[in-house]
Amino acid sequence: VRIGMSTDTRIGPQFLFPGLGYGGSCFPKDVKALMRIAEDNGFEASILSSADKLNQTQRLLFIDKIMAHFNNDVNGKTFALWGLAFKPRTNDMREAPAITIINTLLNNGARIKAYDPKATEEARTIFGDSIEYSKNNYEALEGADALILVTEWNEFRRPDFDKIKNLLKQPVIFDGRNQYDPKRISDRGFTYYSIGKNAQQIKIPG
Repeated sequence: VRIGMSTDTRIGPQFLFPGLGYGGSCFPKDVKALMRIAEDNGFEASILSSADKLNQTQRLLFIDKIMAHFNNDVNGKTFALWGLAFKPRTNDMREAPAITIINTLLNNGARIKAYDPKATEEARTIFGDSIEYSKNNYEALEGADALILVTEWNEFRRPDFDKIKNLLKQPVIFDGRNQYDPKRISDRGFTYYSIGKNAQQIKIPG
């Protein structure tokens, strides 16, 4: 379906990839504004309201995967989080999926070690000292129970998976942007969760 739709020049392929939903200053605001205009004129914009609801649901479903893997108990767990901005090549965190994910994990007693090439200072204005800010993506992995990939920065596309595996306490990746091939990651010994695909799991001793 995605490939077929992308051949339509009015649509294009840029925004048809599965993920954690949209954020930023435009899409969320514009969708809500159009919904309000429709309501003011006695029209139910069901497609818009469904899109808005699904956008939030995508984040919650992803969080559910994280919680389920740890038997709904992440208290005391440490998570490396790659990406804070709502999209690559910006420091904008308005309506960013990372905010929902971080707040939920913090509220459940988890510790967050985050890295983003551009959005660290913006994140400080939101989270203060409640999370740790790493100097690079590998530093964030040190002593973490799992890696959560939130923003599809280019530098995250081809990481050193052997290094990731050595730095993590457990070889577990939650990929919110479907950056990696599930079979290849599983063959490397990772438990791998992505969007819209079955989890690739391995048995972890102990």
